[in-house]
Amino acid sequence: MAESRPVKSVRRSSCPVACTLDLLGDRWTLLIIRDLLTGKTRYGEFLTSAEGITTNILAERLERLEAAGVISSAAYQSNPPRYAYTLTRKGEELKSVLGAVAQWGVRHVPNVKPHALLAAYASGKAP
Repeated sequence: MAESRPVKSVRRSSCPVACTLDLLGDRWTLLIIRDLLTGKTRYGEFLTSAEGITTNILAERLERLEAAGVISSAAYQSNPPRYAYTLTRKGEELKSVLGAVAQWGVRHVPNVKPHALLAAYASGKAP
């Protein structure tokens, strides 16, 4: 992406759970990761998700994830500049985590719909 702001690196503690939540624990970030895992790559595609992320929040989360090395961007159009986003190897490692969260939701949250690909990530049977 063009100019990006530095990622805040203030840690509450050295606990790996706390540090991971500082990066991924808001209400939008894992949904963006989910969308990337299920095939969305472009800004406009993320905006079509049912949860209704706003443009300013989406832009900030994409910048933060890229600065942290979880995603990368590549320009697919120069005027106006537009980018496609993909998970890095680091981001791909979140597959099983997101799959486990999805399976937990299916088991414990009423009226949710299972997602076959996310379930496959949890079981280790997805590509």
